[in-house]
Amino acid sequence: MAGNPRNGRRYRALCAAQRALGLPCWLCGREIPYEITGPEAGRHPAAFTLDHLVPLSRGGDLLDPANARSAHRRCNSARGNRLTTAQPRASRRW
Repeated sequence: MAGNPRNGRRYRALCAAQRALGLPCWLCGREIPYEITGPEAGRHPAAFTLDHLVPLSRGGDLLDPANARSAHRRCNSARGNRLTTAQPRASRRW
């Protein structure tokens, strides 16, 4: 049985590469305090998380660097699996 792919070497390397870029949160535009690491990072709302442009539940690739984005934990959680582009809405007019 395969383990969690987010514990794999390739995923950890992708996280490290994204963290090394030092980019701001792609959702809110504010700086990310990259010095928050270890167990504290799992609880701190402003800590770095790796977000995916196309959510995994919508067919996004877990290990594709083009799909990886830096985000705050709070911003990433608030976004959920929604796409960032506004989806066309059906008219309510009959």
